[in-house]
Amino acid sequence: MGKHRRGRPIDGILILDKPLLITSNRALQTVKSLYFAAKAGHTGSLDPLATGVLPICFGEATKFSQYLLNADKGYTSTFLLGVTTATGDAEGEELERKSAALIDREKLGQCLQNFRGEIEQVPSMYSALKHKGTPLYKLARKGKEVERAPRRVTIHELDLVDFRPGETAEVDVIIHCSKGTYVRSIAEDLGAALGCGAHVVKLHRVKAGPFDESMAVSIETLEDLRSKEDFSEMDKLLSASHSALGHFPLVSLDESSSFYVRQGQPVMVPNIPKQGMVRIGTESGEFLGLGEILDDGRVAPRRLIRTQ
Repeated sequence: MGKHRRGRPIDGILILDKPLLITSNRALQTVKSLYFAAKAGHTGSLDPLATGVLPICFGEATKFSQYLLNADKGYTSTFLLGVTTATGDAEGEELERKSAALIDREKLGQCLQNFRGEIEQVPSMYSALKHKGTPLYKLARKGKEVERAPRRVTIHELDLVDFRPGETAEVDVIIHCSKGTYVRSIAEDLGAALGCGAHVVKLHRVKAGPFDESMAVSIETLEDLRSKEDFSEMDKLLSASHSALGHFPLVSLDESSSFYVRQGQPVMVPNIPKQGMVRIGTESGEFLGLGEILDDGRVAPRRLIRTQ
């Protein structure tokens, strides 16, 4: 017998504007409580010092959260040159100061070129990556350090927006990167390359997969609607469960094929992609879930949503 969940059985994705100084999990629990939702999950953590786009999946949308985890991300960030911290951001203990007075915009621009494209990063000890089941940041807080293998990531865009020179200089950048990229590692590696050290003082996520900050909703907005018990308006703020999957081709099924797919059986459909994952829908426009093209050309259901 399935576990009965307390709360409303809502489905969809909320694009939250995560506020400063709270964890992603606390933001998730706050939003879940405001919506009185039976089931919810976020799609990858933002550090407490980070703000911005944090997609939160409700109900059936949680089945597709991995595709937002794996999606490209976009950030604006400010690096402080001349100061190295233990965590690579403003939360950490200051470790060293070196003058950044000799750094100018030209030198900075040349150095930034080395961080574009496919690069290798050593994950920070203050990341959420796990070592033998324990998050690295928990080990770091106990004063422990373990060896981390470099990871290949892709920096699609790393552009200089503004530069404020001085003994400690500030650098504003725009970053568009692949999943698994650590912005604090970019700051630390840039500081090392410039010879003065650096850390992140501001980090704002502007994009996660197909969602950008123009769609983001504040917790204050949700609190105001909840105070009026206006669940109808709150639910209108949700994007469809399949809105994170637009990069997959759509395969429309007739009534007969839809029936068999709902039973978990592969079906033959004409004029479809030869391979890969696809969105499955009905000819009437109903979304059914994700499927995969088999070697024999049939579409096999992989992640179907529960229909009311």
